[in-house]
Amino acid sequence: MTARHEEIAEALRRAIDHEEYTVGSRLPSETDLAAQYAVSRGTVRQAVASLTAEGLIGSRQGARRVVLASRRSQSFAELRSFAQWARAMGREATGHVVEQGYRPATTEDAVRLQLPSGSRVLHVLRVRGLDGEPVLLERTVYADWISPAVEDIEPDCPSVTQRLYEATGLVFAYGEHLIDAVAAGAQDAELLGIRRTGPLLRVRRVTTTHEGRPVEWSDDRYRSDAVSFSVHNSIGNNALARKTAE
Repeated sequence: MTARHEEIAEALRRAIDHEEYTVGSRLPSETDLAAQYAVSRGTVRQAVASLTAEGLIGSRQGARRVVLASRRSQSFAELRSFAQWARAMGREATGHVVEQGYRPATTEDAVRLQLPSGSRVLHVLRVRGLDGEPVLLERTVYADWISPAVEDIEPDCPSVTQRLYEATGLVFAYGEHLIDAVAAGAQDAELLGIRRTGPLLRVRRVTTTHEGRPVEWSDDRYRSDAVSFSVHNSIGNNALARKTAE
């Protein structure tokens, strides 16, 4: 027999999937959920803890839970972090910072992050893994206003998105992605354990807040034998646009 907190967790998952609670919105309070499902607040806490562990919602001390993602398969119509995507598949996400440091913003950094040229921005090179196997390199540039919070995150943190939410309340709301294929250079090959010039799926992305303020831009390179992407669209909703190579 399914425990009551598991039934409530599944009901909340379905509500998030159906966008009754959209990404960035807050769940009802424990008291309201307890009344809605006619259970104790303790039972609600158990249900909510399951969704937090799955990366669907974020939890901060003294604040109501915020929806961070849904559990649908990874789609570029939905913004989801690597760790959230891994958890949704039942996999363990890992991360390790290889290099980190401040540099003056290049022209590209300034344009993508809407900052004055020469602003001090934080560059981070991070290896991400699935169940301990390296599958992704993230070369991320963080805007000056969020960089101090990123600096405070431990080098092996599995979910930067979750940690920034817990520390600052930041929700990554919008993303623009450009996908292409590149050959692995010497550093890519060494860190991902593949041969040099091997094929990589590259995703260049800019992520912003609900207000449209850029948080980061990143050059992400995935091992093509470990990760693939799917795009779900229809006549009325097309998340994928074709462009010529740049």
